[in-house]
Amino acid sequence: MSARSDDGTLALSFTLNGEARTLDTATTRTLADLLRDDMDMKGTRVACGRTVCGACTVLVDGTPRAACSTFAFQVDGREVRTIEGLEGADGTLDPVQAAFAAKSAFQCGFCTSGMILTARALLDEHPDPDRETIVDWISSGICRCTGYALIIEAVEDAARRMKEAAR
Repeated sequence: MSARSDDGTLALSFTLNGEARTLDTATTRTLADLLRDDMDMKGTRVACGRTVCGACTVLVDGTPRAACSTFAFQVDGREVRTIEGLEGADGTLDPVQAAFAAKSAFQCGFCTSGMILTARALLDEHPDPDRETIVDWISSGICRCTGYALIIEAVEDAARRMKEAAR
């Protein structure tokens, strides 16, 4: 676990996209700021800063979390996955990424990384979700461009792709 020093910093150890990381950070630092500013994970977007929009969604131990309202110390000893860590080591897109691209489930792209990570967590938990479940999960993110129809279709397509790959 992290050790707090007298100057208000702590030694933080966690796994980021499959790689063990250790660094010192302020106890008041958010995970979003740590990821974006210190780890160069720019796919973690910050818009509302209040756990409302979903743009900053990352996976912490496989569960979607708003990085803007998660303190960095809360991921000590845990696994964090960002959009940068979703593709395969060989650069192959994750089935969810591939489905979003194939269905053009984005316009400006600002919400896309959060939507993709949320969809990935959904499909890990419910490999064959019905449309209502997809809508329920995806509604945790705000997209002002697409109207959600293509995003929902992309999640359905990703589920199909993942089933086919498992055969």
